[in-house]
Amino acid sequence: MAEKSARRLTPEGEHWFFGYYDVPSFSTDGEKHLCHRVGFRERMQNREDVAELAVMDIESGGYDIFAHTSAWNFQQGSMLQWHPTKTDTVIYNDWRGGRYVGVERNLKTGSERLYDRPVANVSPTGKHALSINFDRLFDFRPGYGYCQQKDPWADVKAPKDDGVWLTDLGTGRSELIISYETMYELVGSPEDCPEPKLNVNHITFNTDGSRFLFLVRNFPLQGKTRQTALVTADAGGENMFKLSDWGGTSHYHWRDASVVAFYSVGAELGNDGWQLYELTDLTYTGAAIDPAFFLRDGHNSYSPDRTLMLYDSYPDDRELRHLYLYDLLKKHGVQLGSFYSPPVSVNDIRCDLHPRWSPDGRRITFDSTHEGFRGMYVMDI
Repeated sequence: MAEKSARRLTPEGEHWFFGYYDVPSFSTDGEKHLCHRVGFRERMQNREDVAELAVMDIESGGYDIFAHTSAWNFQQGSMLQWHPTKTDTVIYNDWRGGRYVGVERNLKTGSERLYDRPVANVSPTGKHALSINFDRLFDFRPGYGYCQQKDPWADVKAPKDDGVWLTDLGTGRSELIISYETMYELVGSPEDCPEPKLNVNHITFNTDGSRFLFLVRNFPLQGKTRQTALVTADAGGENMFKLSDWGGTSHYHWRDASVVAFYSVGAELGNDGWQLYELTDLTYTGAAIDPAFFLRDGHNSYSPDRTLMLYDSYPDDRELRHLYLYDLLKKHGVQLGSFYSPPVSVNDIRCDLHPRWSPDGRRITFDSTHEGFRGMYVMDI
């Protein structure tokens, strides 16, 4: 299969991006796409920097700027996404009145509803969202957090009054469902980091909203690397399960309500080493998908019908990021394209491809800087 061509969606010379690979970027009909526009790409954002939020027509490239936000970063933007159950409605995060909030906005009427906490992940049921401490995340990995204020628990390793929050999207109110203190009771300490300062880096509901997973990571000691424990829980925070102990775990995507694909060292699953595994929640059963194909860490996502896996890579020794498509039924993969990634001065401003599926599985979009600016691209597959 020859490499596919990609078409730029966004204006030449301007800096546009969507963000993460597992957040709903396409409208339900696949005709519109959400995106951020910023005025720079060569440095980290600061408190005064604003991202414009837009909805773009996939075919014409026409767009409407509908809002702006001061709560954003280069890896995940403002968590801008389509509401899973409300037509013409989007969700994003903002900084208003000296606090972070989640915003629910109807694009046709312009009406808004506010949530009392910023959104980290939205349930596919449309009833709840998960929230975490984005200030703590900024201290840990600036490319994923927000910079508007200092973490109130910066000096506390495992706070009892911070952690994972559940937001009722009907009332807009949140409650703490898993504290960092409770997490520590479950995951303990990595071998080289006694009594670690903990942080939740990524968190995601499964496909029916019944459970969610989150990555618990430690602030590393000087000269040491961070480690990760993978934890799952019921939607209300009950029945926590340590799916993967301290070690190496990276990107993931839920196949269904119980099976998750994740890139890991796979200590619980045998001796395949760093690989893309499928693992069943609440068990330690699973296996590597294809050790000969998934050789490096990448952002992995199942196609809507769960027959294909979309994958990308970090830059190789030629500074090329590669885009892959793998047939899970035929056990065969192809390279869709390679894109030059200019080196950056600070890792957190890098531009990962973060490839994303259209609802019908016929198109993908991705972010890239191969033309010398930050742009968004579409590819028919």
